[in-house]
Amino acid sequence: MSENEDKPKDAIGLKYEKLSLEEVAALVISPCCGAASFFVGTTRNNSEGRKVIQLEYEAYTAMAEAEMKKICTDIRLKWPSVKHIAIHHRLGLVPISEASVIVAISSPHRADSLKALQYCINTLKATVPIWKKEIYEEESSWKENKECFWFKGEK
Repeated sequence: MSENEDKPKDAIGLKYEKLSLEEVAALVISPCCGAASFFVGTTRNNSEGRKVIQLEYEAYTAMAEAEMKKICTDIRLKWPSVKHIAIHHRLGLVPISEASVIVAISSPHRADSLKALQYCINTLKATVPIWKKEIYEEESSWKENKECFWFKGEK
């Protein structure tokens, strides 16, 4: 294998289609890495004691993609051994039990991929402009992301 065949890559995506763990895994698994770590966030059927029937996501696409690229850059500065990063977030309607977000990171050893994975999902939730609407049987409600920095102190 030549050096260019497996150079580090960042794969980000905002998609209206169903997310595929298999597709995301293929983006990060590498012969030079012994670890590929994954986070899959799914739509659950309840929130704060209410029955949720589905979620809906919207994003400020250009800014969201720029923030996701910044997260990749930050990860590479903090964990230089990280090889490949994939961040896919679904937009539009997401039924119960389907993935809303998939993050995958590969590195030669598990410690860096696991630390980078936790940093990635936490930073994504805090900085990327993606909004979630919870849809219940009779009504719906846009939900504030309590981790998002631009909502801090505002109510």
